[in-house]
Amino acid sequence: MTNSPQISEAEYEVMNVVWKYEPISTPEVVDKLSSAEFDWKPNTIHTMLARLVKKKALHAKKNGRVFIYTSLVEKHDYIEQKSKTFLKQFFDGTLNSMVLNFIENDKLSNEDISELQKILSQREKEGGQK
Repeated sequence: MTNSPQISEAEYEVMNVVWKYEPISTPEVVDKLSSAEFDWKPNTIHTMLARLVKKKALHAKKNGRVFIYTSLVEKHDYIEQKSKTFLKQFFDGTLNSMVLNFIENDKLSNEDISELQKILSQREKEGGQK
């Protein structure tokens, strides 16, 4: 896993669109992010796309009058790196501390706990780490 570029929350939303639909053109990205959910202006989206290209998170290829974007960062790798950074920053790098924090502060429902138990039980049957 390589070091992923620093991506803001808004840029992450743009990346999600690219990851889901790549290769994707500028007008398609604008269309997807101009919905009621985001209500972003086209110029804002163009700016974020340009920033993501500059940060080397996206590759842009000119095709006629539009750019076609593909990701240079795998979503899985980005999420893995951000998760590790989050754990290190807030929970001394340990997953147990984070889970314990959620349990102690009543942030996990009974359904969440049951799901975690199933996952852990399955993982144990498979012999630990994948």
